[in-house]
Amino acid sequence: MVSETGFDSHGTRCSAWYLEAGTDALTGPRGRPCVVMGHGFGATKDAGLLPFAERFAAAGAAVLVFDYRGYGTSEGSPRQNVFHVAHRQDYHAALAHARGLPGVDPDRIVLWGSSYSGGHVVPVAARDGQVAAVISQGAAMDGLAALLEIGRYAGIGQLLRLTGHGLRDLVGSALGRGPHLIPVVGPPGSLAAITAEGAEDGYRSIMGPTFRNEMLARGALFIPLNRPVTAAAKLRAPIFLVVAADDNIAPPAAVRAVAAKAGAGSEILELPSGHFDIYSGEMFERSASAQVAFLQRVLRVEAPAV
Repeated sequence: MVSETGFDSHGTRCSAWYLEAGTDALTGPRGRPCVVMGHGFGATKDAGLLPFAERFAAAGAAVLVFDYRGYGTSEGSPRQNVFHVAHRQDYHAALAHARGLPGVDPDRIVLWGSSYSGGHVVPVAARDGQVAAVISQGAAMDGLAALLEIGRYAGIGQLLRLTGHGLRDLVGSALGRGPHLIPVVGPPGSLAAITAEGAEDGYRSIMGPTFRNEMLARGALFIPLNRPVTAAAKLRAPIFLVVAADDNIAPPAAVRAVAAKAGAGSEILELPSGHFDIYSGEMFERSASAQVAFLQRVLRVEAPAV
């Protein structure tokens, strides 16, 4: 069962869903584990996350699924600001909230992310230092590589256009003007942050009713500065990585680099999947089942010695 809840992040209310554990299979003397889940680039918590959350709850974990400040049903302004620094702050606030939930074991919190949030969970877990495990799928682990990928499929002209619109928004904000917005996703050749082949259909297939296909144009300027791969060696928690081998949005090579550098070790599942295929059908089943199995291994409660 899903209930509405929320928490504060830097003085702003973040909206969240809370799922109770459906079984005591993972419950220990201090309570049950909790999986904290955030969404991807320009997305909202109703964008394909609930089916994963329901699997984790059915396995015995509580689940907290949240919207970043300025997104979905969360409060905050400016709205629609894709800014990795703020997103990571919200993850830390969600972590703190999860640790204080009734019946939750504060030492068995799991960070989960997909796409852009699949990258966020690496530096957040590394900085926190106390999370029990990390799950990341189809992740954007290197914004610089992602920017080069945009240049590869859309050309240098697209990068220049995005930069121009980003500077227009940033300068306008400094001068007190209203936000300058661009689409998050669009067809090849259009002005949008993501125009890879199939991306528009992929977004449409998973986005929920609170998604708005718009973002502050300044967000494009910060993409190359978002490089979770640089934090991988500082991880103290085991990480499970799902690689979408045919991903044309988040370069899979950067995910493999995180797996190789992960300080506490990693497990990796490679799927013959595009960026959005892991949210439904066979790829979802394979990914979700492997993620649940990982949680059962790392979160299991040892029976007391007789």
